[in-house]
Amino acid sequence: MVSAEITTGGIEGAKAEGAWPVMAVFVIGLFWLKHSDCEDSLKAWHKEAEESNWETPQDIKKGYPSASILQDNRVVFNIKGNKYRLVVKLNYDFAIVWIRFIGTHAEYDKINASKI
Repeated sequence: MVSAEITTGGIEGAKAEGAWPVMAVFVIGLFWLKHSDCEDSLKAWHKEAEESNWETPQDIKKGYPSASILQDNRVVFNIKGNKYRLVVKLNYDFAIVWIRFIGTHAEYDKINASKI
């Protein structure tokens, strides 16, 4: 079961309030059930993402210097010292984060992060 602490905010009015709802957040909860060593890191990332005020990729790099900025508003976050990778797609106009992939570094190496 995914922890009740992981929730998504409403989309309506999100930009005005500075909240970035994270869509498909249940995916990270399911992931840490299998990889419990990253639960705290994923919870921290989720909280920071929802409370962020990202307007540009440079805003993300300020808080996450090791994040990789890809085309099509995609970002790769290193989780747990780069043991895991989280790929998201951002909609800056509506302040929404879509989780596209989470996996081990080895699993990440098998995908095309710009297309997933």
